[in-house]
Amino acid sequence: MTDQMTLHESETLDELGPVDWIVVEFPGSRFNGEIAPTLMDLVDRGIIRILDLLMIRKDEDGSFDAFEISDLDEGEIGGIRAYETEMANLLSQEDVESVSAAVEPGSTAALLVWENTWAAPFGSAVRHAGGQLVASGRIPVQAILAAIEADLEEED
Repeated sequence: MTDQMTLHESETLDELGPVDWIVVEFPGSRFNGEIAPTLMDLVDRGIIRILDLLMIRKDEDGSFDAFEISDLDEGEIGGIRAYETEMANLLSQEDVESVSAAVEPGSTAALLVWENTWAAPFGSAVRHAGGQLVASGRIPVQAILAAIEADLEEED
């Protein structure tokens, strides 16, 4: 992802939490905005801040179109449009092209970039204490569920 972020004047980079991104694909372009209320709840509770959000529609022939929130109707995005002015627009054309290559033809995908605002105070404290992040990762939920299931089977 690109690093062309603009923050509100009251914020500094020191106050920025970890930033993540995901691509969620909806086969057959069956996206209807049903996930918007859950995403909005995370924002409203201060857990995350949406930094960028794009929708990518890939045709059967492999061509694609990318849409910003302002290009979409309320039925597709629910009330997420209310957060548009807070977005930093981090994604470049190269990012969109790279992500679209992973999307199956005939599908719609949401490309979401968010700040983990809940972690910002901890990250700032680490930096002020002279620490630095040297590794990070994510364990897929499927792997955790498989490990729990394996443990349960061993107990039986």
